Amino acid sequence: MPLVAGFMVPHPPMIVPAVGRGSEAQVEETARAYRRVAERIGEIAPDTIVIASPHTVMYADYMHISPGRKTQGSFAQFGAGSVRFEEEYDIALRDRICSLCAERGIRAGMLGERDRKLDHGVMVPLWFIRSVYSGGKIVRIGLSGLPLSEHYRLGQAIRDAAEETQDRIVFIASGDLSHKLQDYGPYGFAPEGPQYDARIMDVMGRAAFGELLEFDETFCEKAAECGHRSFVIMAGAFDGTAVRAQELSHEDVTGVGYGICMYEPAGEDPERCFLDAYLRKQRRKLEAEREAADPYVRLARETVETYVRTGQVISCPEGLPKEMLETRAGAFVSIHEHGKLRGCIGTISPVTGCVAQEIIDNAVSAASRDPRFDPIEEEELGWLSISVDVLGEAQEIGSVEELDVKRYGVIVSKGFRRGLLLPDLDGIDTPEEQVAIARKKAGIGAGEAVKLERFEVVRHR
Repeated sequence: MPLVAGFMVPHPPMIVPAVGRGSEAQVEETARAYRRVAERIGEIAPDTIVIASPHTVMYADYMHISPGRKTQGSFAQFGAGSVRFEEEYDIALRDRICSLCAERGIRAGMLGERDRKLDHGVMVPLWFIRSVYSGGKIVRIGLSGLPLSEHYRLGQAIRDAAEETQDRIVFIASGDLSHKLQDYGPYGFAPEGPQYDARIMDVMGRAAFGELLEFDETFCEKAAECGHRSFVIMAGAFDGTAVRAQELSHEDVTGVGYGICMYEPAGEDPERCFLDAYLRKQRRKLEAEREAADPYVRLARETVETYVRTGQVISCPEGLPKEMLETRAGAFVSIHEHGKLRGCIGTISPVTGCVAQEIIDNAVSAASRDPRFDPIEEEELGWLSISVDVLGEAQEIGSVEELDVKRYGVIVSKGFRRGLLLPDLDGIDTPEEQVAIARKKAGIGAGEAVKLERFEVVRHR
């Protein structure tokens, strides 16, 4: 098959002697494993080296594939400008990848920024590879804030494009592991750090690529990993393929995890079509959510689906519980897709005659007017998870100590500036974080005196 090998590798600039100036000795185990990777690539002599890097152009909702014919870079920003690279892009393969993405509705391609100089997520692997193999063009792939499933689909498109062009490719999934493994590290310590490293090395050591899709986004953020989406793209490139896996090294000596594994195909295996299996599981989960949803969530979903399909705003349907028609309260509608927030809009206090109408208005806004996201499209409707929060009356408090992130939401205000954060949100663990985010949403500086209010919600899922 055209995909002849894949490699999970880190990218610490210090591992390059001209950058490390002796400190590279700390990661000699990683360097030895890296040299084995380079030697294997030299033996394979691929036509093209596809490299996914977290440090190239990155957008929230688009996976950038570097344009142009040639590119260059150096380690000048790390004090080693004499270490330079000049590389040619595999234009035919890259253009076919982009065409397949357009045909399949994968949000990836060469739109946006023109080519940047090579980043260290690309140059560190190339430094080792070019020491033994000077052949082969490259394709450089960026990551995004899109769901893991979209990165997997990009990997599938890369594989299919290589099959069409008949390029023999190796895939380099460039990415460090957790950056929060030790107190003395540059990013400090979080308990999720070593948990992530142990779990990812287990998964990648077994080539259990389907499990990559099951990592919770909040867990990954707390671990401060940078390579997970690179690994997922590589997993997609191996979709439906049996894989021989070999773990070469895992080190944590700088407070950042560095892991190296190599993978080679071993024939077709329909049991390893992991995205299909993941989506079937998600579909069953969402169907169960729909069946268990209460009238609040059912109303929000009906509103979203009708508006997205027809552009029409529904009227309050018959048969709603009396409380929804007679109670006035602020309400928030939150929409998630494949575990990622897709829209959230609400009202702090009621602006309509009843909770039902509040939900309808805010569901339309969450689906189409949240400035952080593009409007939801019809093909997404089957993958949406929706919740509704009905707000209780706000109560002014004197200090952060009166907050509880699990029980209370917070409103931070200064004059006409006002920021709100709901309670019990993934990734928000302390009242201080809660208030800081609400300040930021309101555009209120950290040193400005503010009015604090707390409120409870009834959450409907």
